[in-house]
Order: sequence, then structure tokens, then C-alpha cells
Amino acid sequence: MTHVSERNSAGSNGAEGGDRRPWTAGAGRGGARKRAVTYAEAGVSIEAGDRAVELLKSKVKKTTRPEVMGDLGGFSGLFRLNTAKYKSPILASSTDGVGTKLVIAQQLDIHDTIGIDLVAMVVDDLVACGAEPLFLLDYIACGEVVPDKVAEIGAGIADGCRYAGCALLGGETAEHPGVLRPDEYDVSATGVGVVEESEILGRERVEVGDAVIAMRSSGLHSNGYSLVRHVLLGAGRMRLDSVVDDFGSQRTLGEELLTPTKIYAKDCLGLIEETEVRAFSHVTGGGIPGNLVRVLPEHVDAVVDRSTWRPQPIFDLIQAKGRIEDHEMEATFNMGVGMFAVVSSDDADRAMAYLTGRGVEAWQVGEIIDGTGEVQMMGQYTRG
Repeated sequence: MTHVSERNSAGSNGAEGGDRRPWTAGAGRGGARKRAVTYAEAGVSIEAGDRAVELLKSKVKKTTRPEVMGDLGGFSGLFRLNTAKYKSPILASSTDGVGTKLVIAQQLDIHDTIGIDLVAMVVDDLVACGAEPLFLLDYIACGEVVPDKVAEIGAGIADGCRYAGCALLGGETAEHPGVLRPDEYDVSATGVGVVEESEILGRERVEVGDAVIAMRSSGLHSNGYSLVRHVLLGAGRMRLDSVVDDFGSQRTLGEELLTPTKIYAKDCLGLIEETEVRAFSHVTGGGIPGNLVRVLPEHVDAVVDRSTWRPQPIFDLIQAKGRIEDHEMEATFNMGVGMFAVVSSDDADRAMAYLTGRGVEAWQVGEIIDGTGEVQMMGQYTRG
């Protein structure tokens, strides 16, 4: 994060109604001298923001790459792209947030993992086209800058960048008194990556006979939380500190809901080096059918066999508590798969072995067949 500023403040245009004459230098002179109002009294603390940045510096430094120029504190982040590595380098970009998973973090007052979710949502979109994530810029808006809390959020972002191999190049922390409550905040980020033009992955490469490889998610990741909160915390009247036996190890509902999103960037980049990858599909909002269809040309279908895996217990709990139809679950949640790789059928075993060696649970979930650009969900999930 480069610096802290205020972007919105209640009453910044003066009191409602009343005199709205334009301000001029020296206006009001000659009348009764009024006490000067400070920025802090309007709800913005520059000192707190500076303190938050200081707390983060050591974490951010751990994300640096050789291409990063300068240090925190400038008006922009500088990154020297090594064009000699590429014949025709193409920059890829992605921007995202975390959604209402933030509400759970704020209710539990746990803020050191939400940044990992943020990075995952950005970099795993970048790598889907084969791009190596280079750097990320973050944005944190909060009702009140509490240095330790901002540092926790930023530390999670820095951790996520390290896991993805990209630099946290800079960002912004903005204080919005009167717009957000003191304990509220929102986060977003934009990432930039690079890929050789001739190596861009996508639907143009997908062929009949290719294998579809699934990579297990760490849980809900960062999608569908408005439905989750409605079903479990609203109508279901569950508590975040409730221990759910099916989660194991005395794990609470809150702990499960805050499980950080899996970052697949390095796994996917390595898989490209080891096998003939045609496409990746990052499973986010829209679920498995809504995301896998994005990498299918019009003349093929993807067959996905549900019986090849068991979704985590959190999905069963949500569906049972909310009496949610199967199609609604699959259109909202990842159902235990965070990323798909479409690879040459000859490389299917090699792909699974490589991912397993990196600690990623992976299995062949289906194949590409002749069709009309649709995802065919077959069979039933493994239960019990």
C-alpha cells in the first residue's frame, strides 16, 4: 500500500440546506473568530494510516521480485518488464474483490486470511489464460483506519502474493467515515500478468478427446456467501462459534467459512511446463457449469462425472439447511472443485501425478466430446 487517503466523508459538502456560497480566500474575516476544524475531527486520521503502512512494510518486502523498482511510498509502483524473455509478450489483467465473506471476517474479528482470498480471486483468473502473475495492487476502504487491523488485512494480501509468486507493488488504504461504520471495510485488487502470445490458453485449443482434470478446492472459497449467510446464520439460526461434528477436529462454523481460498497459480504454471494444457477454468461465481463452459468451443461438450468425488461437508450442510435444489447449488458454489485443467488425453496421468506431487488433490473428472458447447453434469456425488 502506497499511502492512505480519504475518498468520502459525510457532510463533506457542508450542512444540508443553508448558505452554499462559494468559498473565497479570506471569507469570514472580520467576524467572530471560529475554532479551526481538523481532518481528524472529520473522522480521518493521517497518522493512523501512516502507522498501518509502517506495520506492513516488512511483509510487502517479502513479495518483491527482481523486476520491482523503488520502494513503498511513491505515487505509482514501478515494474521493469523483461521483454527479452518473450517474442510477443501479452499483458493480462484481472480485478476482483472478496464479496460478503468479509462480513464473516468482521463478525469474528479475524482479518489475517481475507487477503489470501483476495489474491486468489485475481491471480487464478490471470493464470487461466496461461499468464504468469507479475504484480498486484490492492485497495482497502474502511470506516476507520485501525493500524493493527489494516496491517492484518495487508499481511494476508502479502502472504497471498508470496504463494502466487507475484509482487505486491502498491495500493491504497482509504478512510470513509460516515459511509462505512468504524468496524466495516471492503477490499479489492487488480493484478497484471504476462504470457507469450503463441502460448495463450483457451477454448481455441480444446479438442475432442481431451481429459478434464479437477483440482480440489479448500472449501467454499469466496463465492455464494450471501446465500450461505442467509441459509446458515439467518433462517438456520446457527452461530459462528458452533462446533460442527462433520467438519472434524472441533472445527467451528466460523473457522470453516473463513477457510482461505486455494491459490493455484504456481501449480498451473508448473503444469503448463510439464504437460500439454489446453485450458484452465477457475471455478468462481456461476459454479462448475457456468465456468467450465467458458473454455468450450461451440463444437464440443465437457462431460463431468459427479461420482468421481465427494464435496466437502460444508456443501451438504448448506443444501440441507436451505433445502436448496441441486441445480442451484451447482450454479452458486464450486462443490469441491476450485480449478479445472483441460489437457491432452495422453498427458492426463502425468498431469494428475504432477499435481499430486505438489500437494494438490487432483483426479480425472471427465472428458471432451462432440457437442454444442455445453457442460454435461452426469451421475451423483459420492456421499458418506
